[in-house]
Amino acid sequence: MSELDDLFAFLSIPSVSALPEHAADVERCADFLTAKLNSLGFTARKHLTDIHPIVVAHSPKVEGKPTVLIYGHYDVMPVDPISAWQSDPFTPTVRDGRVYARGASDDKGEIMAHILGAERIIREEGALPLNVIYLLEGEEERGSESLFRFIKDPEVQKELACDIIVVSDTGMAAPDIPSFSYGLKGLCCFELEVHGPCMDLHSGIFGGAVANPITTLCEMVASTHDADNRVAVEGFYDGVAPIQDWERESWRRVPGMSDKELADLTGVPELRTETGYSGAECVYARPTLELNGISGGYEGTGSKTVIPTHAIAKMSCRLVPGQDPEAVCRKVEAHFRKVCPPSVRMKFTMQHTGEAYLSDPNSPLGKAAQRAQQETFGNPPVLVREGGSIPIIAEISKVLGKDALFLGLDLPDAQIHSPNENMRLEIFHKGIEMAARVLKEMAKA
Repeated sequence: MSELDDLFAFLSIPSVSALPEHAADVERCADFLTAKLNSLGFTARKHLTDIHPIVVAHSPKVEGKPTVLIYGHYDVMPVDPISAWQSDPFTPTVRDGRVYARGASDDKGEIMAHILGAERIIREEGALPLNVIYLLEGEEERGSESLFRFIKDPEVQKELACDIIVVSDTGMAAPDIPSFSYGLKGLCCFELEVHGPCMDLHSGIFGGAVANPITTLCEMVASTHDADNRVAVEGFYDGVAPIQDWERESWRRVPGMSDKELADLTGVPELRTETGYSGAECVYARPTLELNGISGGYEGTGSKTVIPTHAIAKMSCRLVPGQDPEAVCRKVEAHFRKVCPPSVRMKFTMQHTGEAYLSDPNSPLGKAAQRAQQETFGNPPVLVREGGSIPIIAEISKVLGKDALFLGLDLPDAQIHSPNENMRLEIFHKGIEMAARVLKEMAKA
């Protein structure tokens, strides 16, 4: 198979981890990866879990050389709304130099680039110059529940022992400007429910006398921010470190991350940042509290004049180093209990959490990776933190006692998690080249 054939076969498997009807497809995707890695001379094994499989593969041992653990996830997000896709999300389609498919960038394109980078070295030189472990999971898009349990096993920790962790599940600044990410935001998710009457009420007969749960919910959510767009939850910023001067200077040079460019990219009239911080600084290094979805009452066509029984808000916080996700969640709950009026009842449900992560970008292996990026793309990488979260990475790094480096290939217009997700074919091929160079440079470090 050609390199694109491998990618397209991978993208064609609808490995949507969140939907039970795709469980067999997720396992088929694990089988595909296991077979591919075994064909390259790796010892690859599919570990079954209560949910979706984990694939671990080891290259033949090279004594006296470092071991690189390459992490990725082969599961993908649901495709809704399907009507917004210009082509079938699981029929890879090339248009204007891009391949369109769910997972093209997040994370199948990046995984396959790393596998094919190793294959290129094996084909050209006969063997890898160092030791490589692939750790590939099928649940990242639903919280990595099985992998969190898997890596707690002391025998698994011995099997995954390494010198560095490499992750390509992050972004790059521009087609010719690679990004070296040294940090991830943490995460805590929760639901806030507000309950009022025991049944939907006629808004004319009872309006003005009974509190409306949707109105009350909106008031409670609005109370979480002040006029400076700071989170108004007591103790929310405890432990948050100031942004370093060298970081501010570095981030000012990241292409596409000026306030105007971010506004143009997202289609908003202008940014609304925390007072005193640029858009880039907010994305990379300031914690947030976001309303992700709200529901309640009548949502059909036309009108239905009721006071609904309840309303629900789905919310999340993106956190930075120094913040404890569960502690933040408790503080948010305390805030809502403080502002909740006696005319309604509230229910707060904590969901999944993940710690923020920060590594040293100037370690010898970090510098080796940056050399590989510069040799591939012709420009030195910009040093950034990620606004997104990969909760399992902080845990893997803590358990194994090793740093993680983030060498992403997702461009800002890749539309990950959205309809028409894509990857530029030029970036995919350069990703293969970068992956091969990373292994060669790290073998020298």
